[in-house]
Amino acid sequence: MISVCMIVKNEAVILEETLKSINKYGYEIVIVDTGSTDNTKEIAYKYTDKVFNYKWDNNFSNARNFSISNASNEFVLIVDSDEVVINLDTALLDSLIKNNREKIGRLLIKNEFTQKGVKCESRERISRLFSKKYYMFRGSIHEQIVPIENVKVEKYDIPVEVNHFGYRKDEILRKGKIKRNISMLTSELEEKGEDPYILYQLGKSFYTEESYIDASQYFEKALYFDLNLELEYVQDMVESYGYSLINSEQYEESMKLLNIYNEFSNSADFVFLVGLIYMNNGMFREAIDEFEKAMRKTKAKMIGSNSFLANYNIGVILECLGDVKEASKHYRMCDQYEPAQKRLSILDKK
Repeated sequence: MISVCMIVKNEAVILEETLKSINKYGYEIVIVDTGSTDNTKEIAYKYTDKVFNYKWDNNFSNARNFSISNASNEFVLIVDSDEVVINLDTALLDSLIKNNREKIGRLLIKNEFTQKGVKCESRERISRLFSKKYYMFRGSIHEQIVPIENVKVEKYDIPVEVNHFGYRKDEILRKGKIKRNISMLTSELEEKGEDPYILYQLGKSFYTEESYIDASQYFEKALYFDLNLELEYVQDMVESYGYSLINSEQYEESMKLLNIYNEFSNSADFVFLVGLIYMNNGMFREAIDEFEKAMRKTKAKMIGSNSFLANYNIGVILECLGDVKEASKHYRMCDQYEPAQKRLSILDKK
């Protein structure tokens, strides 16, 4: 029922781990190589005979759609070479597909990355499974799944979880992803004119590079558009914009995000961000209130924003205000979070 489709280029360092994680489920694997010069294809052939060459034309959607066209099954699951499947319930997935044939399935992805030298982790749902009768890819970079005909797009969650390590520093440096992405996105922007999604992706590219001023400028341009708040990328853009402003010390500018508080107040991640905005503007009591609100929410995309990260920031504020006893209490509620452990060690010595 399902074909796993993947496009690759010079992925020999990481491909085997990815394919091992998929192979055990017995699905057809379709691999499209866009010009590898290492032994990527040799590794691919160990797991599937459906390995195809594709002449790279600077368009990810074309390569994706070519991979889909070579799938034997109607339903395709997209997995990237820098992802490892860690959980997949085949029986439940088959059942869900039968009841949602015209919808798009969203898997759970765990992203590992480093921000200002601190290891971070986030979890989010992204669209990855669909019927090739109803959907295809569009967009030269950061391609999106779009309906072949003009129909209402509906989505559902699928029992598939993957680890994504493509945002780790070593992976980014190995593949030169950022420079490539910025170049392709800039070309697409020149061709299509200002498009909020392309502006968002340019912002994300600069954000990953830690060029926060450039990132904030692209996010700000995108946010001038009349955006549908239900689109998956919009909330991420709002939060990334806030972090770009904070990380580039544009603290006063970040306060304007309070104007859209009600639109995003159901998100622990946004409420946590507002806590950081207040904190960096010296409004400590307001910041503590927001961190406490974040901790009352059960789900968060950024791991820790509704638990140890919120507690840590409350601890930092209380320590700055001279309430060492309460600060220590919050640091101890951060489990093994390293910055909190360091603060406790310093306070214990005092």
